[in-house]
Amino acid sequence: MSKPSPGRAEQQSVTRVREALARLGAQGEVRELDDSARTAKEAADALGVEVGQIASSLVFVADGEPVLVIASGGHRVDTLQLAAVLEVSHIEKATADEVRKATGFAIGGVAPVGHSHPLRTIVDIALSRFDVVWAAGGHPHYVFPTSYDELLRITAGEASEVGA
Repeated sequence: MSKPSPGRAEQQSVTRVREALARLGAQGEVRELDDSARTAKEAADALGVEVGQIASSLVFVADGEPVLVIASGGHRVDTLQLAAVLEVSHIEKATADEVRKATGFAIGGVAPVGHSHPLRTIVDIALSRFDVVWAAGGHPHYVFPTSYDELLRITAGEASEVGA
């Protein structure tokens, strides 16, 4: 089954990620997958890696402000635990519109870098178990390899447990 070519908006999203990675001195390069990597399971299957190696970029709204959580694909984010880490009273998963407004990306292709606006970022310490982790490259068919330490650096992220 052949995949459709990315449209202009998708190409711009991938280009934005590539440019951000280059500007930040990241080592990995964005690469195209034959199959969709819209979910952590799909990405892991397409790459032939453990689902825990997938760095899922999820957006939450914490006391009215968007927050990016980069979670191990093997984890479900515990919103009570996340609220405690963020020191907020109310947290919920962002809607598709909120995700696009906060990051400039559509759900399924949210990259950890290249956002429309700077976001407070929490990085799941479970990703530190792996030498290589894979993150979305701005579109569901694009990913890039990185390391936990590099992910913390390029996102200015805060290391924390986010769930189980």
